[in-house]
Amino acid sequence: MDRLWRPEDLLPRYRTYLCAMHAVVRASVPLMLRARERALLLESCGDPVAGPLAGYLAEHIREEEGHDAWLLEDLAAAGAAGEDALLPMPPPAVAALAGPQYYWIEHHHPVALLGYIAVLEGYAPAPGLTSRITAATGLPETALRTVREHAVLDTGHLDELYTLLDRLPLTRAQEADVTVSAMHSLDALTRLFVRLGRPVAAPSLRGAGPSSPMGVTP
Repeated sequence: MDRLWRPEDLLPRYRTYLCAMHAVVRASVPLMLRARERALLLESCGDPVAGPLAGYLAEHIREEEGHDAWLLEDLAAAGAAGEDALLPMPPPAVAALAGPQYYWIEHHHPVALLGYIAVLEGYAPAPGLTSRITAATGLPETALRTVREHAVLDTGHLDELYTLLDRLPLTRAQEADVTVSAMHSLDALTRLFVRLGRPVAAPSLRGAGPSSPMGVTP
């Protein structure tokens, strides 16, 4: 993270960060929607974990809706084009983070998604990060909404998740499922941020053609 947020050439790196986060965040609500569908199906079969899980996901979906739009607004305010986030194929580093969750939801148990959520909520932006970015880039506050809001929101969301985990009647195997999902997510997120911290070419400015959202070779 120190390499990602170093002040030298931070502006193009921040634009690349926004593109990468959009690729991650736009998968969040669809993942939770599918996990909730599977949980409701399992609840109808008598699964004691599925009902509370479905209820939590319904609330969390409402809390997370529209956050991908925030990132596009931040990107525009940072002087880049939304096409940089929307048009290119998301790189393997992003697919390796979100993709396994789809598999575990469909072919194992949707409770595994809680490990993924715990990692994404558990590594919220530091409260002083917005001022650090502004000082290094000269960007306006309108380009920093996602970082600013998640520095506040994610702490409360993590508390809600821990409360849920404490009250769910998880089996030992399901506890392991959540842990494996979390450890994989942490490893994949670390690899993604290592890539983001490398020197990269800036995404195209408004009016220019689209470029790779990551600015690196997968």
